[in-house]
Amino acid sequence: MGVKTMLPSYELGFYALAVTCAVVYSGSGIFEASRDSMNRKAFRDGIKPGWHYFGRKMDVADFEWVMWFTSFRNVIIFALSGHVIFGKICSMTVPQHRAVVYMLYGISAVLGSMGLVYLMIILSHCLVLYSVALAKQKWLCYMAGLCCLASFKVEPFISWQVGFITGAFDLQDVLFCGGSGFTIMRCMSFALESSKRKEGIYSIFDLLKYNFYLPFFFFGPVMTFDQFHAQVSTRELRRKDDEMRNIRVHALLHVGAIIAVDIFFHFFYILTLPSDLKFISRLSDWSLAGLAYSNLVYDWVKAAVMFGVINTIARLDHLDPPQPPKCITMLYVFAETHFDRGINDWLCKYVYDHIGENHDNITKELMATIATFAVTTLWLGPCEIVYIWSVFNCFGLNFELWVQKFFQQEPFAKLEAKMSAAMSRRIRAVFGAANFWAIVLYNILALNSLEFALLVTKRLLLMGFPVSTLSIWFITYCGVQLIKERERILAIEEEKCDKAKVE
Repeated sequence: MGVKTMLPSYELGFYALAVTCAVVYSGSGIFEASRDSMNRKAFRDGIKPGWHYFGRKMDVADFEWVMWFTSFRNVIIFALSGHVIFGKICSMTVPQHRAVVYMLYGISAVLGSMGLVYLMIILSHCLVLYSVALAKQKWLCYMAGLCCLASFKVEPFISWQVGFITGAFDLQDVLFCGGSGFTIMRCMSFALESSKRKEGIYSIFDLLKYNFYLPFFFFGPVMTFDQFHAQVSTRELRRKDDEMRNIRVHALLHVGAIIAVDIFFHFFYILTLPSDLKFISRLSDWSLAGLAYSNLVYDWVKAAVMFGVINTIARLDHLDPPQPPKCITMLYVFAETHFDRGINDWLCKYVYDHIGENHDNITKELMATIATFAVTTLWLGPCEIVYIWSVFNCFGLNFELWVQKFFQQEPFAKLEAKMSAAMSRRIRAVFGAANFWAIVLYNILALNSLEFALLVTKRLLLMGFPVSTLSIWFITYCGVQLIKERERILAIEEEKCDKAKVE
């Protein structure tokens, strides 16, 4: 049935009320657990002094978040401010050479922060993949690129390369892994796009301009070479209507999100609580479910803030970067689950869509998802928890197609055709609710721990059955219906915009 199917307003109002009450109830349980555990010895490393005047300590268990706003804060502000200043001057004076200025500034920043040896390692990988691109053979580009990626993700190759870099500072390991991994993904995109080019090949200079664009270098997102090259080569730089206003609004939203997370961490210890399984096992099923869900929402917020700040800089440079990830609250389909839209776009273009084509054939879809998660596993760094995460999410993506194909058969297709559109939407939302929790449980494996994921699964599906299981399923069903309603409104607005363009 179509996405534009309406439900009665009173029914949607009931769904909204049910979800609101459930969130408040679950949140109150997490708040009480955070308050009671503030001074536990087991949480000493994850909770540090915070707002003394409120009598609250702060959850500092996330290394990345703490790193950004302590040791890395000044580096980010200094480096990106310099990029913006030089980029603005160049855009106003010699816009045709702005890509060169971005490249020179990026190389200087990498050299200053990581040293000459690291720069030489990155340049050597760029040169290897550029040489491979000259052959214009896709299979060779894939093989060389994945081997280079493995050299930064698999022992003993990564230790061998790190060993060349002398000196040490707090962020060296983070910047080494980030810059190296994203460099290989960019070089692979360059090689694959060059192999498709009918006449000639892009120059090594084009690759260096693409790779050393500083806002994307260390932490992404990955913007495919064809998009970057087309956008950065534009000589006439024009802003869209209200573009600067939108950039300012998004910048303020990111600042607001940072402040909101800081406040949240003083009252809800969602990252530290799961580290003590004995303590959280005493929580209610609702609080445990809320804790698992909150971990995913926080990780989305973190990705949205990081990529949002970087994307704001890119938009100031007249680029159209990959959008931030879709909020986990708005997801009930495995195909839309990702925390890095740049990597997701890269994987879809060069692996998933390339093998799966229309994604309606079960065999091709299986091959496409296995290949996609194999590359993703290498990208994340092969280890036991990543293997488990990849297998479960690969299964979930294929299971969606299997269920869809199954219910397209007789007599289910004929039975649905006899139903009203509203009833079909309700039935699909029931399955979507189950899928929503599959997404949550599969992804907290990587975001938290296997033990925590097993505890949540056991409590919600076994020990909590039937009361907790069915009640949480119902609340999730209400949430999925609200998501579907938002999708319906967006689809109608998009249709109106398309009609206006045609007229």
